[in-house]
Amino acid sequence: MKKIFTLLLILFGLPVLGTTLTGGIKYNVDDARIELQNNKPDSSFLLTAENFDPNYKENKSFLLKGETKLKDRVIGQFSDGTYGVNYYKDPKHVWYYDKDGFLINAEVKTSLNYPYRTYKYDVDGQLVNMSMRVSENESYIFSPIGQLLGHWVNKKCYDENGNVVMTREIMK
Repeated sequence: MKKIFTLLLILFGLPVLGTTLTGGIKYNVDDARIELQNNKPDSSFLLTAENFDPNYKENKSFLLKGETKLKDRVIGQFSDGTYGVNYYKDPKHVWYYDKDGFLINAEVKTSLNYPYRTYKYDVDGQLVNMSMRVSENESYIFSPIGQLLGHWVNKKCYDENGNVVMTREIMK
């Protein structure tokens, strides 16, 4: 009986013993780079994109009032006047517009659950950058050829040498 119990423990216990239950997958720069360079989605979703923000006036009006969470979308504004829109009905795509409402980039997410990959394309379908979103507070951003552009950890962005190159304010 003891041998059967030991055998069952080995057969059914090994997968549990080999699983890390730390609440998430850990990535380093090289792991993230490799993951991003495998299975890149194409930019064909841009074929149906509108070249001008269909909600331009409304989006600009809400941004002027400081409102970013609307009933059907979230808007994010950047310091250079550009802005991004993520519609709830299409949560895997983010549309980026210049200050005048013209489409400049579009991003596709591979999932909505961490960790996931994102790929940002310009309007001609050329890859601009790619990122591994490890968690809400950590992400790696790479150039199209895999050069690390930044590693965000909470409010700080680091370069490949560990130097802080940028900071951000996280709004909740």
